[in-house]
Amino acid sequence: MASQRGQAPADPVRTGDPRIAALLEGRLGDPFALLGPHVEEGGITVRSVQPGARQVELGWRGERLAMAEVADGLWQGRVDGTTRPAPTDYLIHIFWPGGEQQIEDPYAFGLLLGELDLHLLHQGRHLDLGHCLGARPMTIAGVPGVRFAVWAPNARRVSVVGDFNHWDGRRHPMRLRLEAGVWELFIPRLQPGSRYQYELLGPHGLLPLKADPVARRCEPPPATASVVAAPLEHAWEDEQWLAQRPARQRFDAPLSIYEVHAASWRRPPSGEADWRWLADELVPYAVDLGFTHLELLPITGHPFAGSWGYQSLSLFAPHAPLGSPDDLAAFIDRCHQAELGVLLDWVPGHFPTDAHGLARFDGSALYEHEDPREGFHLDWNTLIYNLGRNEVRGFLIASALYWLEEFHFDGLRVDAVASMLYRDYSRPPGEWVPNRHGGRENLEAIDFLRELNQTVADRVPGALVIAEESTAWPGVTAPVEEGGLGFSGKWNMGWMHDTLSYMQVDPLFRGHHHQALTFGLVYAFSERFILPISHDEVVHGKGSLLGRMPGDPWQQLAGVRATLAWMWTHPGKKLLFMGSELAQPGEWDHDGQLPWTLLGDAGHRGVHRLVQDLNRLYRRWPALHREEDRPTGFAWVVGDDRRNSVLAFLRQAWGEASLLVVANFTPVPRAHYRLGVPRGGYWKELINSDGSDYGGSNLGNCGGAMAQPGESHGQPWFLELTLPPLAVLVLTPNPEESEVDHG
Repeated sequence: MASQRGQAPADPVRTGDPRIAALLEGRLGDPFALLGPHVEEGGITVRSVQPGARQVELGWRGERLAMAEVADGLWQGRVDGTTRPAPTDYLIHIFWPGGEQQIEDPYAFGLLLGELDLHLLHQGRHLDLGHCLGARPMTIAGVPGVRFAVWAPNARRVSVVGDFNHWDGRRHPMRLRLEAGVWELFIPRLQPGSRYQYELLGPHGLLPLKADPVARRCEPPPATASVVAAPLEHAWEDEQWLAQRPARQRFDAPLSIYEVHAASWRRPPSGEADWRWLADELVPYAVDLGFTHLELLPITGHPFAGSWGYQSLSLFAPHAPLGSPDDLAAFIDRCHQAELGVLLDWVPGHFPTDAHGLARFDGSALYEHEDPREGFHLDWNTLIYNLGRNEVRGFLIASALYWLEEFHFDGLRVDAVASMLYRDYSRPPGEWVPNRHGGRENLEAIDFLRELNQTVADRVPGALVIAEESTAWPGVTAPVEEGGLGFSGKWNMGWMHDTLSYMQVDPLFRGHHHQALTFGLVYAFSERFILPISHDEVVHGKGSLLGRMPGDPWQQLAGVRATLAWMWTHPGKKLLFMGSELAQPGEWDHDGQLPWTLLGDAGHRGVHRLVQDLNRLYRRWPALHREEDRPTGFAWVVGDDRRNSVLAFLRQAWGEASLLVVANFTPVPRAHYRLGVPRGGYWKELINSDGSDYGGSNLGNCGGAMAQPGESHGQPWFLELTLPPLAVLVLTPNPEESEVDHG
């Protein structure tokens, strides 16, 4: 216990001082005015709030002085001196019923965030927010601990609570930096791994405990606490990939994306997938299939697994059930060492209403709009970020940069861009607020998206930012300086809808829907498009890709093969959701895994083999990828044969061999079908989706055909081909380079 030497505790703060009651009732907005060391009346008074302690002592320069409990839980001691002590000049010894605790005084430390930090935060231009706000382990004045900082300008009091203080908001109230609305506190000796949340007193009362908006780790759901994260310890080995990335991700390079929901791709014997296991299993699988990139459905922290990550609350924290931040970094590093890029599905358009999250974070509509006509998504029952507020815009841009820079992601797929661009998106008349000009365009969202894309281009050269945008908004992929939004690419939702709608039609009637396949070429070069057969097409009663196909089982598999071959040969980058390469019969189940036993069936194994060969064809032949965003890369040969449901076109690139693509979308073989080609010689089949290797009938042209002189379809030569049923052929006039590597 305390030594009896030294000065006895002095009188407390004046009797009736309202700060005491405010502190102990959790209402004191400036705890540093009362707690910590204060030079008062010729001495130094140290106050500490420790509710439930049996005794508290002041360790002062070799002395142990008993502190007096001057109010319920408020302890005070006094020593001689006229100079404010440094944080290491004294310790506080707390005797709890279960033992003794020795700490430096959190209220002995001075201001934590610098003026530049606060200025940039207020302006929404602090691009390193993940290293400024939140919980940061660090050493201050030689003392290790954790610095907490949170933006909550309308709160009357904010405290850090956690296991370390028995979730008692009286123990660690924070200091307000009024100029930026940021609360801060350094807690000595706290370690990474500690659970914490913020307790806020809002304008109208105490709020539910809140998770940290800038937490870098979070608990696995259904728990809701944030977790103090250590700095990444992963030693990166992807320097070669990063150096080559700008060239690999130019739009004239092949881009073939395998979209994955990490938790349900495949489950190990232990039952739950994690990043380390996926690095061993998913990475070689995607590489073997020939994809250039993985795209991960949102892996930012989210409370409800059934949202697939699209209702995220932790835009700086990886989803906890999949592993630690270092585990995620190791996974991405493994991808890069295997020459596989990784894209993150990122959601800046809305967030869920969970009480522990961002909703009315400080008791006001802080991250969202106050008016539900602007701030509530009717489709998803979520809240909409207020992009007109500097701090919110900066929060989102900093999140994007955090994933790209800290975790080496190669790009972002930005979810639901259309919902951000239009103020009347999915809203009935009278239930939306026009912009300042009276229009429906969301001017704040436009500015945000342009700033996002410009900032990413400046900070992470070569990174992709891809828009899921489902309307005809002009210039989504045009440069910002030319009035565009500045995205690297845009999902071609029109192509997806038209193609899948066409393939669902009975082949007998497809001639009446011929324009569904030709219309996409009218606008195919107006943007830098990505052709998506995504997760959205295998859920909510839409069935699987196989389930959409009419006919008997053989025709259904042939239809899947024809659809995939049409997609891979059509202008536009490629994206395929996991399971489509297996031609799975049912919808995707996020609680299960893909039906891997299908690979034991020759027909399904054939679809898998076709995806491999299509990817290799696409990557090997520049005509299929170099000019995907230019009209010069495409020329119709036959676009009007609706009676036979046949289409044919040339894919081409300057100085490279052209490829002839022919599709027959009926189960009827077509013999002696005449097609014009630009040169003579032998045209060899590179792909026949009806080949026996793919589970087809192996009808075709015995590997190729000789071009004959004679004008046809505006070309000086022609081929007479046998068109197999429900199949796509790809031919080239360069046989010495035409072998598809099946290895």
